[in-house]
Amino acid sequence: MTLKRTLLAGLSALLISAPALAADLDPVRLTQHVKVLSDDAFEGRAPDTEGERKTVAYLVEQFKSFGLKPGGDLQTDGTRAWTQDVPLARFDTEGPVAVSVNVAGQARTWTQGEQVAIRAAQTGIDRLTLKDIPIVFIGYGVTAPERNWDDFKGLDMKGKIGLVLINDPDFETGQGDFGGKAMTYYGRWTYKFEEAARRGAVGFLVIHETDPASYGWATVRNSNTSTLFDIIRANPAQSHAPLEGWIQRDATVDLFKAAGLDFEALKAKAQTRDFRPVELTGVTFSTDYAVRAQKIISKNVVARKPGRRHADETVIYTAHWDHLGVGAPDARGDRIYNGAQDNALGIASLLEVGRQYARAPAPDRSVVFLAVTAEERGLLGSEYYAANPLYPLATTAGVINMDGASTAGPARDFTTSGDAPLTLQDDLVALAAKRGRAYTPDPNPGAGYFFRSDHFPFAKRGVPAISFGSGQDLVEGGRARGEALARDYTTFRYHQPADEWSPDWNLTGAAQDGGLLYDLGRELANSRRWPDWKAGSEFRAVRAATASQRR
Repeated sequence: MTLKRTLLAGLSALLISAPALAADLDPVRLTQHVKVLSDDAFEGRAPDTEGERKTVAYLVEQFKSFGLKPGGDLQTDGTRAWTQDVPLARFDTEGPVAVSVNVAGQARTWTQGEQVAIRAAQTGIDRLTLKDIPIVFIGYGVTAPERNWDDFKGLDMKGKIGLVLINDPDFETGQGDFGGKAMTYYGRWTYKFEEAARRGAVGFLVIHETDPASYGWATVRNSNTSTLFDIIRANPAQSHAPLEGWIQRDATVDLFKAAGLDFEALKAKAQTRDFRPVELTGVTFSTDYAVRAQKIISKNVVARKPGRRHADETVIYTAHWDHLGVGAPDARGDRIYNGAQDNALGIASLLEVGRQYARAPAPDRSVVFLAVTAEERGLLGSEYYAANPLYPLATTAGVINMDGASTAGPARDFTTSGDAPLTLQDDLVALAAKRGRAYTPDPNPGAGYFFRSDHFPFAKRGVPAISFGSGQDLVEGGRARGEALARDYTTFRYHQPADEWSPDWNLTGAAQDGGLLYDLGRELANSRRWPDWKAGSEFRAVRAATASQRR
């Protein structure tokens, strides 16, 4: 080989393996995807509906057209499908949900969706009937031995219903044993319900307050009174108490007053280690409703760009395709929860990042594009994949999740869901700086977003995983406009029928976000680096346990 040919060959190999900086995604293509996926014809994209079937068909069609490979379930002939089967249990209330409290011998009727939002029982029963069950205030419902914290103080919860506050004991004070404003997993409603089952309680009702919950009552009502899904469990009663639900703050205050108690005073006491449970004397709870339980098979959609040199190592992009489907009407009579921003826009970004990879030379590591089901029902699609990985988690270099994006144009900054102690986040910060963008820590750490996105099932198993968030320091209007738009979305559109595509959207910012995430994944896919959790992370030891499988 001549010197010239040798140099050209070396240059060609360098160009193939080097992480090329991507152009921004195409905002017009993003818009087209969102308009399709959030159209009324897709019926809100709920699992196990015609909306799911249309969504899955659309995603497969798009990934095929890009030239990506199927990356789903392994078939008997050795090929892979475009999907991963996700077996789920589906639970629906049937008929009316009767709810009442008895106060000093007098019954008060509550309305489902107004004073309370009772979830369909997920224990496998076909009817839940509770009559005059005692109620106890359990503070935040937290048992944290490593923090020397126990809200129960030895109380036997069997035969009782607990009222529990949302978030952590130090959310309002901003300082204490739980990290101040930043939510721990103890603050999540999912933890509260899990603790109810562990305690053998009849159930817990989580007291809704907008600031510590980070969303209004409309979000609670819409998310908890519709169809519920869960993974298939051998003994569901070990994970779910019979009664799981939420109660409005005002209804709680009235109930405390009727029992001769001061809600604010007891909440303040619950923020201290000395708190002890308080029974609501003379107050009992009753409910009666029918439940329909079914087993269904939903789908994760999986596309893959095989790696050239280390195909057995994987970088994963994730986004959830599902939303809430058809539910209770809003003030306009609209019953379709279109989920345009949450998360048709995230899926549009996933598709277009996949298209970028399909058009580029193959990276060294394989790249998987995972559109997961049932995020809105408890991260179930990503949980199922992480528990049943198609590609080993030990050799998954990183997970990049996309959930929503900016609809108001470019931002000078960006964020992540929770400030993850993770070198992968450091890599993201460095790449963004090259694009002139700065990292802003999670602007609402008390909302516990780290535990609310599809990266979390991977993270808790040790895989370096982040969930990207568009910034709020907008090029047009600055931080004031960005924060105002975020509040407006949370109040009036999040998990409501009004989350619809609008011709007023400016998706140039979402396009820039997608280009940045393409760069992050491609740089990782072309490297020999293994991102890791930093010292002090609760996920570091889990990752270290599989270190021998990474070369």
